[in-house]
Amino acid sequence: MTGLNADDHDFTDFGDVHFEHLNGADLHFEVQGNPTTEPPVVFLHGGPGYNSYSFQALFGERIERPVVYLDQRGSGRSGPLEDTEQGADTLDLDTLVGDVEALRDFLGAEQIIPLGHGFGALVALEYARRWPTRTARVIAVNPWVHFPDLARTLLEEASARRGVPFTDPADDLRAATPDGEHPPVGGARIEAAFALLNARDLLNALQFRDQASRMRLEFADAEGQLIGGGEVQEALVNQGLWEFEYPQFLTELRRPVFVITGAHDRTSYPEQVQWVADLADADVTVLDAGHYPWLDDEDAFAEALDDALTR
Repeated sequence: MTGLNADDHDFTDFGDVHFEHLNGADLHFEVQGNPTTEPPVVFLHGGPGYNSYSFQALFGERIERPVVYLDQRGSGRSGPLEDTEQGADTLDLDTLVGDVEALRDFLGAEQIIPLGHGFGALVALEYARRWPTRTARVIAVNPWVHFPDLARTLLEEASARRGVPFTDPADDLRAATPDGEHPPVGGARIEAAFALLNARDLLNALQFRDQASRMRLEFADAEGQLIGGGEVQEALVNQGLWEFEYPQFLTELRRPVFVITGAHDRTSYPEQVQWVADLADADVTVLDAGHYPWLDDEDAFAEALDDALTR
């Protein structure tokens, strides 16, 4: 499908709606403002496999510059992962970054500002590393960059909530793994964590400052009527997501990096944030918020985002 012309645009409260075949996938994205007048913000949701709707609906009006809300391949309103030219079995970080570059090219923007949240921050950072001349700056909100460490955090929390001693399977697994092979430490940790507590309850416990914020997000999700994302998560896990360690690549970033994090988001703060701060020389702003800081203190998040966009 080719780009829409002015007569074909579907105008909604959010802006121009596009459903385009880019980089082998049918991608849904919405554009506010003219992305060729200045580098547009490209919002990259987390999950993996979530969508951009709730951020757009709850905070979009506060961004006073061109912005693009992308539902990544297989997620939200984009086409099913199994219908992509690459197929579900090949989904990886390189493919997701390629989608962002195809989007930039479609928009006709010389540069973009990737704004990534959670897992989406990983996509944003890798795009900036891969395409530094096409990145004005990169903003990571509660980033995830070291997945074995994240799995350990989840296992620690699950153990505490179940009232059982924390037992890390890593040492035994490493001892049992033949030389030259990589022990699947992250996978073992996450399997043990989810055996103690289901994934949703565990993530809710770690990510939200209070119940009111969680309910507000759930209401937005219900309003958007978007479900799914499981196939994206499964595809990335099959590609070794829980063993992935990105910190070694952070030293290669050559664009300004800004991190906005919530002190109550224990999936990201402080360990994951510290990797980015130390190795990418990132500027870090810590808010009294959780994983979705625009839910807890919209004004503080708006101020931090404006600072990251303009400094």
